[in-house]
Amino acid sequence: MKFWNVYIMSNKPKGVLYIGVTDNLDERVKEHKLKVYPQSFTARYNCDKLVYFDKFENGEAAVKREKQMKRWKRDWKIRIIEGFNPDWVDISLNWKFNYNKLR
Repeated sequence: MKFWNVYIMSNKPKGVLYIGVTDNLDERVKEHKLKVYPQSFTARYNCDKLVYFDKFENGEAAVKREKQMKRWKRDWKIRIIEGFNPDWVDISLNWKFNYNKLR
């Protein structure tokens, strides 16, 4: 079964926030870390730490949630992150990325 993820990247605790949606979280986080798209928001603001994600079975539901979260006030976003990840650690730190291959 294919899953979709809504995720939040940041540059530091309570720093710049980026909300995205993807059907391949590992690869998408790797793209952010490697700054594959150097002109993108995450590359310009060094948002390379995964601080939150939520899994969905349906892509439409994931996109709907992403759009909803993007409209939230900043303190609501911080609250959801801290409920999931109180220390703002990079959740992907222990993931074993293959940096030699992108998709």
